[in-house]
Amino acid sequence: MTPRPSNRSPILHRLAVLAAGVAISASCARRSDADTGLPAPRAQVQPAASAREAPPAPAAGSDRPAAPRPPPEACLGVADRGIWSDLDDRIQLELPAGLTADRVAARVDDRHRVLVLSIDGVARKVYPIGGPAALAIGDRALALRPGDRAELAGLLTAERLTAGPPAHDRDDDGIPDALDVLIGARKTVVNADAYTPEAEDYIEMSYPMGDVPRTIGVCTDVIIRAVRNAGIDLQKELHDDIRRARAAYPMVKRMGDPSIDQRRVGTLLPYFKRHWEAHAARLDDPRDPLRPGDVLFMDTFPGRDGPDHIGIVSDRLAAPGRPLVINNWTDGTVTAEMDLLAFVPVLYRFRLPQ
Repeated sequence: MTPRPSNRSPILHRLAVLAAGVAISASCARRSDADTGLPAPRAQVQPAASAREAPPAPAAGSDRPAAPRPPPEACLGVADRGIWSDLDDRIQLELPAGLTADRVAARVDDRHRVLVLSIDGVARKVYPIGGPAALAIGDRALALRPGDRAELAGLLTAERLTAGPPAHDRDDDGIPDALDVLIGARKTVVNADAYTPEAEDYIEMSYPMGDVPRTIGVCTDVIIRAVRNAGIDLQKELHDDIRRARAAYPMVKRMGDPSIDQRRVGTLLPYFKRHWEAHAARLDDPRDPLRPGDVLFMDTFPGRDGPDHIGIVSDRLAAPGRPLVINNWTDGTVTAEMDLLAFVPVLYRFRLPQ
């Protein structure tokens, strides 16, 4: 778990306040009809203008103005079987600005009625199939929502369009597990649980699928909830692994405690090393760049050994182009996106297999 702020250096504490102040929250344009009354995100942003295509120009010699481009869809619009279904219509993902068709592949899953878009081989967004706007790709006509059609037109090609279910889909909703983790992380931002002294304390919980109250959390709770959105219960997975490989968890007493072990950064690290794909911790490795949904183990106390903070790479960027990190930083903050990579070292990075 993240240490209490009283243990942080004055510089890091000031940076924490600054980072919390500029956190960016994600939401759809409207609240869910099933909204639980949880606090709304502190700030909302629209996709950067550079990420949108300009309206099509009228044809040469035509006196008729071109039809206006449909606005982006407010939310993903898919059936996500993960956490907090009341937030589904407030979750949207952004494609990177300047995206070109040569970086894109898509897979149509007819059973789940979704299309999954991948960028550079990594699943990045999911779209519902069954809307009123047709998009012809080769010999296939895709039925999409108008905003989705406008977003995908020019990106999809017949030679990069395949069909079938995802290889890894633990909760069988048609969304690949790694993408489901990103969607779950976005839900934690909209949920905006508070980092409180109560959240830092020991909280007895049920097992399996135990959780602290939804209104509170620490950095590890962001990961637990995001991964649970993919149908993976870290509480149970970790304790099954402790029983299988006790020597890999020297920090755990006896056979562990399912009310606290998964909420400790140091205890989670062996599990991620054993079961997730390890990727370069460097932020500027062109052969292995950061991807949305990657889990980062970070070091807020360089004088101590090992990581003490954890977060998830967002699909949104800070002003200089760095990915934001979805996390709950310290006492007094809420789960949000922060520009942590500007000042917090990354020691380990992991990704679910795709």
